[in-house]
Amino acid sequence: MKYIVVLGDGMADEPIDQLGGKTPLAYAKTPVMDALAKVSEIGMLHTIPQGMSPGSDTANLSVMGYDPKEYYTGRSPLEALSIGVPMQATDVALRCNLVTLSEEEPYEEKTIIDHSSGEISTEDSAVLLNAVREALEDERYKFYVGTSYRHCLIWNQGNVVALTPPHDVLGQVIGKHLPEDRVLAEMQKKSYEILVNHPINIERQKQGKNPANSCWFWGAGTKPALSSFEEKFHKKGVMISAVDLLKGIAVGAEMDNITVEGANGGLHTNYEGKAQAAADALLKDGYDFVYIHVEAPDEMGHQGSVEKKVQAIEFLDERVIKYVKEQMDAAGADYRMLVLPDHPTPICVRTHTSDPVPYLLYDSTAPGNETWNYNEAEAKDSGNDIAKGHLMMEYLFSK
Repeated sequence: MKYIVVLGDGMADEPIDQLGGKTPLAYAKTPVMDALAKVSEIGMLHTIPQGMSPGSDTANLSVMGYDPKEYYTGRSPLEALSIGVPMQATDVALRCNLVTLSEEEPYEEKTIIDHSSGEISTEDSAVLLNAVREALEDERYKFYVGTSYRHCLIWNQGNVVALTPPHDVLGQVIGKHLPEDRVLAEMQKKSYEILVNHPINIERQKQGKNPANSCWFWGAGTKPALSSFEEKFHKKGVMISAVDLLKGIAVGAEMDNITVEGANGGLHTNYEGKAQAAADALLKDGYDFVYIHVEAPDEMGHQGSVEKKVQAIEFLDERVIKYVKEQMDAAGADYRMLVLPDHPTPICVRTHTSDPVPYLLYDSTAPGNETWNYNEAEAKDSGNDIAKGHLMMEYLFSK
C-alpha cells in the first residue's frame, strides 16, 4: 500500500457573495476531487489545537502526525533547518520577510501593502537581503537567504519575543505592530533605508511590481526536536514542497525532500513537476509515503484575490491530483490518498483562521458509494469529525 497526502495550503474559506454564496472550493471546477468524494470518506479535521496560533507551521505539523503542543518551538526554526542554518541550542531563529510598505510617511506610520513583495523571485530577493546583511549583520545577528520573500535571521543568545506576522496586518499602519525589542525594531527601520532606493526596487516599480522595501521579523523560536517520521509510523516518506517551512519539517522528521525545478510557492508553480515527482517516488524510488504541498491557494487568500484562489484550486485538481491518480491507477498500485487544506485562509480576512478543514480520504482498494462533492459544507454535513488533527496520519495508515 502506498500513501499520498495532497495539501492545498489555505484552501478552505468562507462563503463569498461574489461566488453566489459558495466558497472558492465549492465554486471551483474540481471534477477529480468531486469524483473521488463519491467513492471516499469526507469529513472535518481540527488541525489547530485550542489556544495555538493558526499558522501553516502548527497546522502542517498536525497533519503530519506531530502534536504541535508537544513539538512546536516556533516557525522560523523549522525553516532554518531546510536551508541548512547551523542553529545552536541558545539561538533564536526569526522569519525575515521582505515586504512592501507604503513610502510617503515616517516609518512607524507606513502601511503594509504586501507581505510577499509581489512574490519576488529568490534571485532578486537574495541580492536585496545581501545588501541588508552587509549593513546590519554582526556577531549576534546573522541573515540567511531562503526562498522568494521568505528568509531567516538567527539571533545568537536571543529571546523568543512576541512578533506579529505581516500577513495578519495587511493594509494596516505598522507602528503598533513593530517589534517591542528595540534592536529588532531599529533593524527593520534601517532595512527600509537600505532597500527603498535599491536599483532592483526602482526597476520593480518601473515594471509595475511591488518593491521589496523592508524586512519584517516574526515567527521566533528555538531549535526544534522532531522524532523520526519513519520510526514513528514505519513508513519511508518524502516531502515535495517549494516552501522552506515544509522542507524544514521534513528535515526535522528525517524525511527526504525532493526539489522540483520551477516550483516556487506561487500561483504559477510547476504543478505537473510535483505530481510527476510524487509518482516517481512511490512507483520507482521505493518510498511508501509522499506529502505534496501546494502553497498557491494560501498566497491567493492572503492577496484577497477570489479569482486567483479559485484558479489555484482548479490547478491543484487538474494538474496534481488527476495526474497522480492516473499514474497510480495505470501502475496498478494500491494506495490511499488524503486531500485537505492545513487551515482556512478566508478571502474576507486575508489571513489564517483556526476553523476545522474539510478532508477527503480515498482508498483505491475499498472505494465507497456516496453522493458527496468535496467542499466545506458537505464535509461538515457528512458527520465525520476528527477532533485532534495529529491523529489523522495514524488514521491514514491504519484505516
